[in-house]
Amino acid sequence: MKRKEFIRHLNKHGCRLLREGAKHSWWNNIRLNKRSAVPRHAEINDILARKICRDLGIPSVK
Repeated sequence: MKRKEFIRHLNKHGCRLLREGAKHSWWNNIRLNKRSAVPRHAEINDILARKICRDLGIPSVK
């Protein structure tokens, strides 16, 4: 999946950018106080996208 689409999905479910790391962006789910790293690749593997959604406590991408 494209990174831009995945970022839209995160924003839609209440996640916000916490900080930028060297190779990853750290995202935070404010309501659940959970965070996860999102790599800065143009494409994000579907398995990795599901794992990030599970870490943040939001529904996975379809």
